Amino acid sequence: MLAKSLPASANGKPIEVWFQDEARVGQQGTLTRVWAKKGSRPRAPRNRRYDWAYIFGAACPARGTSVALVLPHANAPAFNLHLAEICKAAAKDAHAAVIIAGWSRLSRRLTAQVSR
Repeated sequence: MLAKSLPASANGKPIEVWFQDEARVGQQGTLTRVWAKKGSRPRAPRNRRYDWAYIFGAACPARGTSVALVLPHANAPAFNLHLAEICKAAAKDAHAAVIIAGWSRLSRRLTAQVSR
């Protein structure tokens, strides 16, 4: 399946297989509890703000190397930055095949080929 998907420019080049995934990390306020007399309704203000960061990571087990980015959004432009980092980390004159986890909706907006 991989051989059928490779572009003609990959002919004769070593192929590196990279595995990619992303994760959202952050903080969001939780329930607030306060001690109060039974039957009373005390004020219990809580922090409703939240903030997220997205970690993009990829690894090439055959070479024992990896790359990662921490970005404020998970969208096609952010993922294209991640693909560019993979390209920089791939061996010189090698073609990197990236196994992508969960990005099927964005696949049309991703950069098909990233050159050095």
